[in-house]
This record gives sequence, structure tokens and C-alpha cells, in this order.
Amino acid sequence: MHISTRLILGGSQENTILSCEGQADAGNEVSLVYGPIYGPEGSLRDRVASHGGIDLIETPNLVRQLAPLQDYRCYRDLKRLIRFWKPDVVHTHSSKAGIIGRAAAWNLSVPCVVHTIHGLPFHPYEKAWRNTLYVASERWAAKRCHKIACVADAMRDQSLAKGIGKQKQFSTIYSGMEVDRYLSPQRDGDAMRQELGIDKDDFVVGTVSRLAEHKGHDDVLDALGEVLRNSPKLKLLWVGDGWWRERLEQRIREMGIEKQVIFTGLVQPETIANYIAAMDVLVHPSYREGLPRTVVQAMLGAKPVIANDVDGTREVCISGKTGYLVDVGDHEALRVAVLELQANPDKRMNLGNEGRAFCKEQFAADKMVQELDKLYREVLVR
Repeated sequence: MHISTRLILGGSQENTILSCEGQADAGNEVSLVYGPIYGPEGSLRDRVASHGGIDLIETPNLVRQLAPLQDYRCYRDLKRLIRFWKPDVVHTHSSKAGIIGRAAAWNLSVPCVVHTIHGLPFHPYEKAWRNTLYVASERWAAKRCHKIACVADAMRDQSLAKGIGKQKQFSTIYSGMEVDRYLSPQRDGDAMRQELGIDKDDFVVGTVSRLAEHKGHDDVLDALGEVLRNSPKLKLLWVGDGWWRERLEQRIREMGIEKQVIFTGLVQPETIANYIAAMDVLVHPSYREGLPRTVVQAMLGAKPVIANDVDGTREVCISGKTGYLVDVGDHEALRVAVLELQANPDKRMNLGNEGRAFCKEQFAADKMVQELDKLYREVLVR
């Protein structure tokens, strides 16, 4: 039984669904418990439902925001579901589902309780009282699971530094991808550019993420705004949707660069490889990450990456070898990196090829599923 807070379009949700699909295909009985889905980020529910081998269970009290009464009701709901379903393994994902789900599973003595850290809830941009609460909650929950899987070593190191869990509980299992989809996209870059109204000789700087807080879209505008106004062949391709879209569109109009920023709106995960094929470089200026799937996907598509040096990003974006790392908020470094890659097609090709070679084996979904199975069995045998 997997428990995840929301089935929106997002990295941790894709990771969870690939785990469910791989485990069901291997002959296991698999259920996925999730909270209500709403908002402009899109949903992955239909994909799971179309698989046919996964028992989908929506529980109305599993919500993202802090809501003590609803959280207690969710705890009771999850205990009822666990008693009914009798799983050998409960595997939780995301902070809220991870805390309540581990508590419920541990209380009922589920033989194997595992939590995956896709990204930590506490971070430098959060209010101090919330960080204190999150750290205390994660410490408490870590005592109520057998193993903690991390999508990057950085998640383990940051957890241990805050007194969360014990060293022996942690295992790094890199996030799995549908590798072939990015190695051989359904549509090539020229076809996608034509569809999007982008000329062949335009230089396209892409992002793939929700239009939301801490994703860094404003930093891209701060870094490249003046360059865009003076370089009509430079284009931004923003793949995704979110709560901040209207505000970002307004800012772009005020800057006078609306003809150079292409918003795709919500796109399905299976088509993202096509959009990456249309890019010359992917920029990922996120303020916080576990391990950024978008960066890996771009590398699989042989695209160089410029990314903020946060959390697990440096474990895939190796500066000077597969891309460039810049500090959060360093607009000058971001601008210089973009202009350098624009001026050096051979550099782009070399970085892209190195990234593809690095990611092909390391991030295959099958490998992730096998490593999770090994982790479960280690607990169950003992």
C-alpha cells in the first residue's frame, strides 16, 4: 500500500506511480491511497486507473495544509484502510502522508513500513515556526518506520543533520524514469518548434515545472529580461501550469517580451519529452528539490542543463560536465551561463551527450523498482 498526499502532476507523484506500476507488473497486489485532487497542476489519477492493476483509494481527509482535526480523521481513515487491506508493506510519500501514514501503519504493526523522502518540508524559505514543527514531526515519524528511502544523498544528509532518523535506516534509491521516452521522443525538435511557432534558428531556453512559488520563474525573467528585449531570436519555453501563471503573464506583458515567452499550459507527462526536444538548454532555477526529475529528463534528451545548486541537484548536474550549477538568486551567473551556451553549440552538444550517458542506466524505472523490492525484503526477512 502506497500513501501519497496528492496525485497532481509532479516529480514525487510520477516516482510513486512508476513504483506502483512496476510492482503490479511484477505480480504484487498494489494499492495507492491519496487525498483530494484540485487546482491547475493537473492530475495523474487517470493514468493510474488506466493501468488496471492498482487499487485506487481516495481518502477525503488527506490534505496538504496543516489541519489538526482533519489530520486526526485522516489517521483514523488510514487505520481503517490498513485493517481492511492488510498490506505486508506500507510505503508513504510526501510529508503529510508520510507522517500520518507511518503513524497509522506502525500502530497496527504492519510488517514493513517504508517512507520515501522526495523533498524535505523544512527549508530556508519557510517560516521558522513551521520549520520547527516540520523537523519535530519528521523526527517523531522516523521512529515509526523501518526504512527511509531517499531520492538523493542530500536528503539523507540533511535529515541526519536535523536529528531525523538513524544512519542505518537510510537508503538512497534514485528516482526512476521512463528512460526510452526521453531517449527517443515521439516528435522531434523541429516538429515541436513548428507546432509552437518557434523558428528553427531561435535559441530556446526551457523550463519544465509548475508555475508556483520557489520554482524560480521570476529569476529567469530577472536574469534574462534585458537580453530578451534586445534579442528577438531568444525564446523562453515554459512547460507547465500553476497558480502563479496569471501573475507571471502580467509581469511579462509589463516587460514587453510577451512574444518571446511561450506558455504551453498543462501538458501530460508522456509528452514532456517532445517539448524537451524543442529546447536548446533547460534551466531549472528551483529553490528547493529532492532530486529534480526534470534535470534528469533533459539530460536523457541530450540537453545541457543550468540549475540552482540546491539539495540533490548537484548529484546529477555536474558543473562543467553535464551542465552548470549556479547559486540561488545569482541572476548574473544564470545570464552568463545561458549566453555562453547560446554562443557555443559544440559545448551544448558535449554537455548533452555526457548527461545522457550518465543518466541512461542510473535512472531507469526498472532499477528503482528492483531496489525498492530489495529494501522491502530486507525488512520482511528480518
